[in-house]
Amino acid sequence: MEQKLTLHLLISGRVQGVWFRQFARQQAESYGVCGYVRNLPNGRVEAVLSGESGAVRQVEAWLNKGPELALVTEVEAAEVSYQPFEEFEVRR
Repeated sequence: MEQKLTLHLLISGRVQGVWFRQFARQQAESYGVCGYVRNLPNGRVEAVLSGESGAVRQVEAWLNKGPELALVTEVEAAEVSYQPFEEFEVRR
């Protein structure tokens, strides 16, 4: 059985108003990853990804690129204590 992993990500660049949160949800759901994504007041996007480590790393790689209209300039990623989530949600 693969290790469980939770990552906390702060994504900078042109990441709001470009369908980034919906893109994150699509990627997470396609890999069976749970957690959430939300816009922050400072213009960044925060994401928490939780699930099988390989799947979480795949979604992390996608979020380093973002959707077509985004321009990701920096991703701060940190492993945190494993947090089980029921689903992946877009938070406001």
